[in-house]
Amino acid sequence: MIEWLTLNLDRICGKSSRRLPILPLAIPRQSTAWGLECRAFSFGDSDMTDQRKGSDAEPTTHFGFKNVPESQKAEKVAEVFHSVAAKYDLMNDLLSGGMHRLWKRFAIELSGVRSGNRVLDIAGGTGDLTRKFSNLVGPTGQVVLADINESMLKVGRDRLLDLGVAGNVEFVQADAEKLPFPDNHFDCVTIAFGLRNVTHKEDALRSMLRVLKPGGRLLVLEFSKPTNALMSKAYDAYSFAFMPLMGKLITNDSESYRYLAESIRMHPNQETLKSMMVEAGFDRVTYHNMTAGIVALHRGIKP
Repeated sequence: MIEWLTLNLDRICGKSSRRLPILPLAIPRQSTAWGLECRAFSFGDSDMTDQRKGSDAEPTTHFGFKNVPESQKAEKVAEVFHSVAAKYDLMNDLLSGGMHRLWKRFAIELSGVRSGNRVLDIAGGTGDLTRKFSNLVGPTGQVVLADINESMLKVGRDRLLDLGVAGNVEFVQADAEKLPFPDNHFDCVTIAFGLRNVTHKEDALRSMLRVLKPGGRLLVLEFSKPTNALMSKAYDAYSFAFMPLMGKLITNDSESYRYLAESIRMHPNQETLKSMMVEAGFDRVTYHNMTAGIVALHRGIKP
């Protein structure tokens, strides 16, 4: 077990570095030691609109098909991912038939990442994309795996270290809506199967734009809307019957997988997400449907 994790934020942020203990992972809940805010903010799930209102009532947001106060969302989503973290890779393989590996490979091919680049892998989870990017950027580059959920981040860190992925990879617990990195810093930002869990997607997209260098690329790999009615009906039956059943059998947790199925339905469709990226300031936004639109890869460039 590695007793210390050196977060070399001089390499990430151009500031002084600090050595932090990790048991299991020590990222300050709130710290401004580097002139940046690093909090354990929460991922949440919402529909495509920002529901913050100018009234005294607490704003609500979606948690699957339910409406919940925004203040409760963090805990609810954290519970889901704490529950699924240990068997996340196994369930991905079972539920997608291994297709998630092909979807991620396509994202890597369209990323344009090369030697010496800086890459930010948001909602990096168990580190599939980070591992590939580490090889691409080489010893002169850097990959930052960021995730809001401590359990997922710990699983990803341990998995990558077991695979010998080290030296050019850093691990940061961070919120996609308030990324704790300097402006114009990364050549590429990716978020795979994570944007649907963000409460205020518009804020997250603007935050990603801010940390990208001019000409930098954002890639959003996410479940989307099937492109034909027959596939849509079959996918609904699969999502709301098979996914919770497998969750119950493999992890003894059907509710987390029911939430995941619901969160997919609440995510913006392909054209809506494209419009949101354009509104956030991205240029040349395109998307590619995969597996009949069950998954879509959106790509945008910072002007």
